[in-house]
Amino acid sequence: MSESLAPIVQTEKLTHTYGLRVALHELTLSIFPGEAFALLGPNGSGKTTLFRILTTLIPPADGVARVLGYDLATQREQVRPFIGVVFQNPSLDKQLTAEENLIYHGHLYGLRGRELRNRIKLLLERVDLADRAREIVNTFSGGMRRRVELAKGLLIRPRLLLLDEPSTGLDPIARSDLWKYLDQSRRETGVTIVMTTHLMDEADRCDRVAILDHGKLVACDTPENLKARVGGDVITLTTRGDPEALRKLLHEKLDIPAEVVGSAVRFERAAGHQFVPELIESLPGMVESVQVGKPTLEDVFINATGHRLTDD
Repeated sequence: MSESLAPIVQTEKLTHTYGLRVALHELTLSIFPGEAFALLGPNGSGKTTLFRILTTLIPPADGVARVLGYDLATQREQVRPFIGVVFQNPSLDKQLTAEENLIYHGHLYGLRGRELRNRIKLLLERVDLADRAREIVNTFSGGMRRRVELAKGLLIRPRLLLLDEPSTGLDPIARSDLWKYLDQSRRETGVTIVMTTHLMDEADRCDRVAILDHGKLVACDTPENLKARVGGDVITLTTRGDPEALRKLLHEKLDIPAEVVGSAVRFERAAGHQFVPELIESLPGMVESVQVGKPTLEDVFINATGHRLTDD
């Protein structure tokens, strides 16, 4: 990934509404060739609307959205041959074989004959389904179907691969396999990958992460840089009593600015493990459990928005 190259995806003050509800508010971001880029946010954050715009399903209502330099308001037909899409909901015909699903998808893009057969053979080998090519998709597991979906998305050799919640419904092994195939495709073809996700570990594997909340971009950087913004260790407390009362005591007794997140109280502190004894001694009987850890993308999200990713 090189930011000296022209962006493959670019939005400028992109805004989209559904009636009175604002799904995207003046979103400006750039995604560069070869990146694996995550759009991280809860339901209602705007990531699905952005995905629908980038996949040309809906035109942008206001502002600018471009893919490969094409304006998605006026040039959606021109950009479609260059994008592959893996939707969250299955798009396979379960009564056809894996090979037949890919054949019919190739026909939609004008692929025929030896070229199409060679691409299908290569992709089914890449996703470890070459020996199952002529089996009915309805007999496949969820992970196997997801691999066919990925092969389908890569069949046209896209410049941009868009994935909507790609790990939904997959067990840990299938999720690991999916990433193996994605990484291999990036190495071999240089495809740019943009995915929506609400999974922190999935976002952590990307080159950069854009955090969306209520239609706004609240942070965008590498996972490492985002976590570095939190500062210190993250200390999370639970109590049998009122979390708000515990938060106030932390401020009054120890001058610690904390916040209530769900049913817990959370704050950052350098060398957090060394501070735990003083904390327990200062709040006798108030603390039920203490957790000290390095910042995660969940902590970044809380810092940026004031609530957990799952609160919405």
